Amino acid sequence: MLETLLRRENAVVAAALFVLILLAWLALLAGAGTGMSVVAMSGWWLPMSLPAGESWPWTPYYWLIAFVMWAVMMVAMMLPSAAPMVVLYAKVVRRTDQLAASTEAPLSIAAFAGGYLSLWIFFSTLAVGIQFSLERAGLMTMMMSSRSAVLSGALLIAAGAYQLTPLKAACLEHCRSPAAYLANHWRPGPIGAWRMGLEHGAYCVGCCAVLMLLLFVGGVMNLVWIAGLSLFVAIEKLAPSGVGIAKAIAIVLIGAGAALIFTA
Repeated sequence: MLETLLRRENAVVAAALFVLILLAWLALLAGAGTGMSVVAMSGWWLPMSLPAGESWPWTPYYWLIAFVMWAVMMVAMMLPSAAPMVVLYAKVVRRTDQLAASTEAPLSIAAFAGGYLSLWIFFSTLAVGIQFSLERAGLMTMMMSSRSAVLSGALLIAAGAYQLTPLKAACLEHCRSPAAYLANHWRPGPIGAWRMGLEHGAYCVGCCAVLMLLLFVGGVMNLVWIAGLSLFVAIEKLAPSGVGIAKAIAIVLIGAGAALIFTA
């Protein structure tokens, strides 16, 4: 009976995550509040092929819209690869203490997921600042992508080089070992769950933040780039050969970046 109940409750957690991810992607398809067509923004634009964008007036409302856009993107892109960790946490928290399983488990699960996402929401604020700076410098097109081959190449090289660093390797190893993290960093209760989510989110940001900057190369709201980066993040975190694939992609990124710069 207990095993059946646990399986049912874990299915509810997985379903809730699926719904949240689906809503985030639907919001992206609707433009994430920007009022812009994501279809028009999802073509492949080579750097310098479009004129510099007329900088939107960065009113408080526009800052808010830009933040919401980035936050929705981060939920859509990063929650799928984190879902197995959240589901595993849900399984463990319901088995650790019967009282907690009946009273605190739902709140703890929500706190863990919320702590994780809060780090990506914080990253979103930084990304908005970068977008503002690039627009002001005339380096962004109206499709919210880089119009500078040098900038695009530098971002590609930086992303590829970071893939080969010890910091990236350590963060990726953490993300690929959810059971080890839960065993070594367990904290009871909703507050402990929030702190665990924050820690896991910090590792995930350390693993993937530089990759997210590639959105400025292909277009911040380019669904092809968003989907491609999401798939790559999921593969390097979840696939058995993810580490090797990550290093292979690093070489491709460095080569593509160098080619862009030398042909500029």
